[in-house]
Amino acid sequence: MTERKSFKHLVRSRMARTGESYSTARRRLLGEQAVRTGGGTQHESALLRNVLGGRASEPMLAGLAGGIGFMYFVFEYAGHHPTMTIVSRHHPDPYIPAALRRAGIEHTTTRTTSARKAEAGLREALAGGPVICVVDRAKLPWHGLTGQWGPEPHSVGVLGIDGGTVLLDDECVRPNPLPLADFLAAWSSKHEMTTVGAGWRPDVEDAIGTTCAHLTGPVLGNNFDVNFGFSGMRKLAAQLRDPKGKQGWARRYADPGALFFALRRLHDCLEVEHGGPSATRPLYADFLREVGRPGAAELFDASGALWSEVAARAVSATPALAEYDDLVTERLRLLLHEGAAGADAIRALTGRVDALEARMIADPPRAEAVRELFDRLADDVDSARVLEERAVELLAGR
Repeated sequence: MTERKSFKHLVRSRMARTGESYSTARRRLLGEQAVRTGGGTQHESALLRNVLGGRASEPMLAGLAGGIGFMYFVFEYAGHHPTMTIVSRHHPDPYIPAALRRAGIEHTTTRTTSARKAEAGLREALAGGPVICVVDRAKLPWHGLTGQWGPEPHSVGVLGIDGGTVLLDDECVRPNPLPLADFLAAWSSKHEMTTVGAGWRPDVEDAIGTTCAHLTGPVLGNNFDVNFGFSGMRKLAAQLRDPKGKQGWARRYADPGALFFALRRLHDCLEVEHGGPSATRPLYADFLREVGRPGAAELFDASGALWSEVAARAVSATPALAEYDDLVTERLRLLLHEGAAGADAIRALTGRVDALEARMIADPPRAEAVRELFDRLADDVDSARVLEERAVELLAGR
C-alpha cells in the first residue's frame, strides 16, 4: 500500500509539472526511458514510430492515421453482461496503413493462407528490418486474455527470428520472445504482414479533414452512423441519463455485476484500450501543435481532461472499482517492464478482478448514488463534445 501511495505521488507530481492527465502521466512514468520497443502513448502509433526508427514523432503518426474519433456500441450476448465498447482513436479505417499512406512512406502489405509461404516471406522481409504483423492478441501470453470473445486482431512488430524464437515489439520496453510455433499459431488467420520502405511526404490537411469529417459524420453511410462521432457522444449521454428505457444504463446495467463490468469497461476504453489515455485527445493535441494548430490543440487537451474525468468517476464509484484501478496500473507496469516474463502475473490479475466483481455484487452501491453518477458522467460527456465541436470549427476555418 505504501508503494502504491508513493507511485501515485510521483504521478501527481508529474501532472503538476506537465499538465498531463493522471492516466497519461501514469503511462509515461511507467515507460519513461530510451526504448526501441514498446513505450509510447498509444499502441499502434508507438509501434509504427519504433518500426520507422524514429523517422517521425508518435503524435505526428497518430495524426496522420486519422487522429481521434468516437465509436460507441453496446453488444448483447446470451450468458454475458452487455458489452459496451468505445473506440477513441480514428475508426474504422485501418490505422497503420492509413498513417503510412498519408505519410507518403512506401509500404507493402501481403496476406496468405499458407503458413509455409508466410514464414518464408517473413524471414525474407526481416533482412530489410522490422516488419509489422497482425496476430490474435488473445494468443500472446503476456496479455493474459482468455479468448472467450474470439480472435482479437492486434499489430506487433517482428524484430527478428533467433533459432526457434521470434522477437516481438509489443508494449514491453524490451523485445518479447515467443516460440516460433506459438507465433505462427497467433498469426494463422491471414498471415497479414506489412513492410515499410523509404519516403516522407505527409498529407496533414487530408488527415485533419478526415478527423473532422468523421467526428461530424457520416462515417459509414448507413444506420450505424448514429454510433459515431458527435452523434455517438450524444447517444452515450442520452443512454446514461435514461432512467427507464430498455437501452438506458439504469435498466441495462441494473444488476451489480453488470454495473461493475460496464464501469470498468468505460474506464478501460477511455484510458487503456482502443486508443490512448484521455480518449487519445492529448496525443492528437500534440499532433496539432506540431503542425501549427495550437488553438484547436488547447480545446482537445481540455476535452481529454473531461474524458479522463469520466474514466476516473467510473472507477471511483465503489471501493471494489477503486481497487480495480490499482490492478490496471499493475497490469500496465507488467506489460511495459516484464512482458513475456510477467505473463503468469498478468493472468493472475484476472482472478483478482473476478474477486472484486464478487465484492461489488455482495455490497452494491445505492440506486440514488448510481443515478447521480450516471447524470454526472453524461454532463462530462456533453461538455467534452461541446469543446470538440468548437475545435472542429476552428480546424475547418469556420
